[in-house]
Amino acid sequence: MTLTLADVTLTYPDGDARLTALDRVSLDVPAGTLTAVVGPSGSGKSSLLAIAATLVTPDQGRVVVAGTDTAGLGRAEKAALRRERIGIVFQQPNLLPSLTAAEQVQVMAHLSGGSVRAARARAEELLDAVGLADRADRRPHQLSGGERQRINIARALMNEPAVLLVDEPTSALDHERGAAVLDLLAALTRERSTATVLVTHDLAHLDRVDGTVTMEDGRLTAPAATSCR
Repeated sequence: MTLTLADVTLTYPDGDARLTALDRVSLDVPAGTLTAVVGPSGSGKSSLLAIAATLVTPDQGRVVVAGTDTAGLGRAEKAALRRERIGIVFQQPNLLPSLTAAEQVQVMAHLSGGSVRAARARAEELLDAVGLADRADRRPHQLSGGERQRINIARALMNEPAVLLVDEPTSALDHERGAAVLDLLAALTRERSTATVLVTHDLAHLDRVDGTVTMEDGRLTAPAATSCR
């Protein structure tokens, strides 16, 4: 399964005119690959993620998530698609202070109405996958920034998404912890065959990704320099 954006245009009201956030953007991310989107602030990277997540409807163009063309889907159908097929890793983990690491991950399954026992087992499996099996009972204040971001990733993977959208996961981390998070994302993308899009300002770790595209003024331009695998 893949993520496909085809000739997507998105505009916003700007006084009496409209501001173009995305200008005929096309992007194809195959399953099991990690694509980085780089570019200056205000270039359209966040708008691209919002479109891919079905949080915003484009003015024109097609968005296909894991074989589902999102054109014509209603609000409830898009919400179900996000819940079942899309994982989102936000820039800030936004963990609930009263919940343990395991409980943070289980929240996604509870929203889907799944079995409590199955959710607990799945959370334990994912915490092990991100190297935090021994932190399952810790609360956010007992965890480092890198550990909190790993829980954020595990939580996004809870419902076995086909598409993983990641927004600036290393912005609050030092170089070493940032590299570890990117290594983890690359490994999980391949192991779990997700189509992963990473928005980042950090150009230091692009050797971990499969391909890089550059966003400028709402357009995807020639790939940035990177060693693709």
